[in-house]
Amino acid sequence: MKELKMILESIGELDQAAMANCKSHLDQLTKPQGSLGVLEDISITMAGITGQEKPVLTKKTTVIMAADHGVTDEGISAFPKEVTPQMVLNFLNGGAAINVLSRLNHSDILCVDLGIASDIEHPNLINRKIAYGTKNMRLQASMTREEALKAIKTGIEIADEAVKSGTTLLATGEMGIGNTTASSAILTVFTDLLVEKTVGAGTGISPETIGHKQKVIQDAINRNQPDKNDPIDVLSKVGGFEIAGLTGLIIGAAKNRVPVVIDGFISTAAALIAYELEAKTRDFMISSHLSEETGHKLMLDYLGLKPMLHLNFRLGEGTGAVMAFNLIDASSRILEEMATFESAGVSTK
Repeated sequence: MKELKMILESIGELDQAAMANCKSHLDQLTKPQGSLGVLEDISITMAGITGQEKPVLTKKTTVIMAADHGVTDEGISAFPKEVTPQMVLNFLNGGAAINVLSRLNHSDILCVDLGIASDIEHPNLINRKIAYGTKNMRLQASMTREEALKAIKTGIEIADEAVKSGTTLLATGEMGIGNTTASSAILTVFTDLLVEKTVGAGTGISPETIGHKQKVIQDAINRNQPDKNDPIDVLSKVGGFEIAGLTGLIIGAAKNRVPVVIDGFISTAAALIAYELEAKTRDFMISSHLSEETGHKLMLDYLGLKPMLHLNFRLGEGTGAVMAFNLIDASSRILEEMATFESAGVSTK
C-alpha cells in the first residue's frame, strides 16, 4: 500500500501552458473558433496530458484484463463462466469484435489473465494470474485486500511496460462473465443508490433474473459491509480481478502522463476506483462512449466525464474505446495538418 500511495502522490496536474498553446493554435486554423467542438476538446485535453502543443500518437494499445467471478454461482448472468476462457482464446486468435475494430484502427491488443478460473496456453497471453477467479461475494469477500493490491500493482506494471514499448495512447478492455454484477455493486456502494437504479441487464438477462441479480448484490453489500471511504476495501469485497487490474492500468497511465480511453460499464467501474484513490487520475481519462448498461451514465456523471459516442453498445472488450480512437486520431490530424488563416491566405473576420 505504501508503494501505491507513492505512485498516487506522484501523479501531476494537467499542463496548463500546453493546453493554452494548443487552444491558441486551434483558434488560428481556417475555421470559426470552437467549430470542431469535441475534436477541439480532445486536442486540448491531450495537450494537457502529454505536455505537447500538438500531441503525437504513434502507438495505440488496448489492454484486455480477464478474470472470472465466483458470484456466477448465483445464476446472475446470461452466459456460463466457461465463456471467459473461450472468449479470451477468441481474442488471442483474432476473431472477436475487439480484434476487428482494432485492425480497422491500427491498434494493438494486450490480453492479460488476472484470474481466469482455468489455465490457458497461448504464446500471446500475458499470464499474471492471482487466483482462479474471485470468491462468491454473496457469501464472502471477493478477494483479500492483498490480492486487490496485487492486481492493481499488476495493472500499473502493464501500463509501464506498454509505455516503455512505445505506446502513446492506452485503452481499457475486459472479459469476465459476472463482471457487471461486480461493477453494479461498486457503483451502489459509492453512490448509496438503490440497486434498482444501479443494476441492469448485463449481457441480456430476463427481468426475473435482473431482480435476482439486484438481491444478490444487496446481499453481498449487507454481508461484506464495504467501506466507501476505503476504495481498496470496496474493490476487495465486491470487485473483480480484472476491475482491479484496470484500476492499476488507469493509475499507470496517469503516472506516465499517457491518455487512457475508458470503455464501458466495467472499465468505468475501474475508473471510479482509481478516482476514489486519487482524484487527479480523472484528468488523464477520456470517456469513449455511453453504453446501454443502466449504471454507466450514473458512473460517468459521478466522475464528471462526458462520453464522445452513443452507439448503443453493451459488449465490453474495449470495443467502444477503440471506436473512439477514430475521433482522437482526427483531433491529432487537425492540429498537424490543417492550415492557419495566415498560411492559407484566408481573411479573418
